[in-house]
Order: sequence, then structure tokens, then C-alpha cells
Amino acid sequence: MRRKLVVGNWKMNGSGAANAALLSDLLEAHAQWRCEVAVCAPFPYLAQVSELLAGSPLAWGAQDCSANEPGAYTGEVAAAMLSEFGCRYAIVGHSERRALHGEGDQLVADKAKAALAHRLTPIVCVGETLAQREAGETASVVKRQLSAVIHTLAHCISEVVVAYEPVWAIGTGRTASPEQAQAVHALLRAQLQAATEKAGAMQILYGGSVKGDNAAALFAQADIDGGLIGGASLKAADFAAICRAAS
Repeated sequence: MRRKLVVGNWKMNGSGAANAALLSDLLEAHAQWRCEVAVCAPFPYLAQVSELLAGSPLAWGAQDCSANEPGAYTGEVAAAMLSEFGCRYAIVGHSERRALHGEGDQLVADKAKAALAHRLTPIVCVGETLAQREAGETASVVKRQLSAVIHTLAHCISEVVVAYEPVWAIGTGRTASPEQAQAVHALLRAQLQAATEKAGAMQILYGGSVKGDNAAALFAQADIDGGLIGGASLKAADFAAICRAAS
């Protein structure tokens, strides 16, 4: 049986004091949880996060990584550097990176490959916009996005975590119904099963305005293995409620 995974994506938020208070509260609450938990912090705070969480059950990760090895890439952060901070995860292909920074499917796949090369688990995000959903293109969009990663990673695809994040439900307060989310998760699972016999053990997360009051219904679905949590991950009580729902 797949263990649930809840990952907090802090996005471009945080401060030294706020991070310390949040992580202190999460460490105090974690004894109540029976799921895997991680937080993905902005690059400048990874040293602080790694220090505060070292030796704890909480894992940490980054919100992106470069597709390149260290070199003349000003402003980029290499997977090798993230590995030095004990990062376990790296989010790649988040909808905000795709939309605001023009990241295409192949670049996302190359970032996933770079992360794996340095012992990081890529959290590969896929998802459709509202216009694409209303046009009936959800299946073709998410399958295209995941296909690039499957083709690039080949037999290593089983080592990634996939996150379905409907763009229309991120930070909008709108949430896919459990049935809508499950339908896409089942589609992604089937696509992975065609690529690897280990697909049944892979974690597929849901991201899209997950909160304490809807998490249990979402996580009860057969192919939803946890959540990639945005705004709610910045408040210890809200994030703890989601982790309890996953437990």
C-alpha cells in the first residue's frame, strides 16, 4: 500500500523568524501524523531549514533546480548544490514556472533528470488551465506533459513523484472535486503503468487549494497519494490538519 506524502511548497514566502516558528510548530505536531511530510523552501532558506530539520522525520526540498551541471549559468541553482544541503526533493515544472518563466515540457523533463542524477526525488508537476479544461483538453495536456518526462527518464521514471495541479484551482479557492481529481490521477497512473511495472507503487499528489476541510475527501480517492500544498503550508495549524487527514 502506498504511503501518503504531504509536501509544503512555501513559494516565495518566508523569513528567518517565520520559518523557525513554523518548523518548530510542525516538529511539535508531527508525532500525530502517519504520513511522509516535507517542506520545499526558497533557496536562501535551505541552510536554515536543513539545520532545523536535521535528524527529524520531516524532509525538505527545493522549489526548482537547473537542468545544467554547475557552470556559467548566472542565477541558476544546480541539483548538486541542493544535494549538499540534504534536500530530498526538488519540485520541477510547477505551473507558475511554466506560465511565468516559459518552461516547456522538455526543460521540465531535463530538470527531473538532473535532480535524479544527484539523488534528489523530482516532484514533477502537470496540470491544465481553465481554458484547456473547458475545451475538453485535460487528458491530452497532462499526458503530453508527463510523456516528455517518461521519454527522457525511461526506466528511471518510477523514481519520481508526480503532482497533478489543475492550474485553475491554484490559489483561486476553487478545488477540483474528489471525483474530478481522481479521474485525472487514474489517467496518469495508467500512463505510468504503460511505462513501468512499478507504477502501482508511485506516489501521485494532488495540488490545488487543498485545505484541512477538503483534504480527507481528496486523499480517500484510490489514486490520490497526498498533496502538494501551497498557501496552507505557511500556517502550522492548517498544514497539520492536512497531514492528519493524510494519516
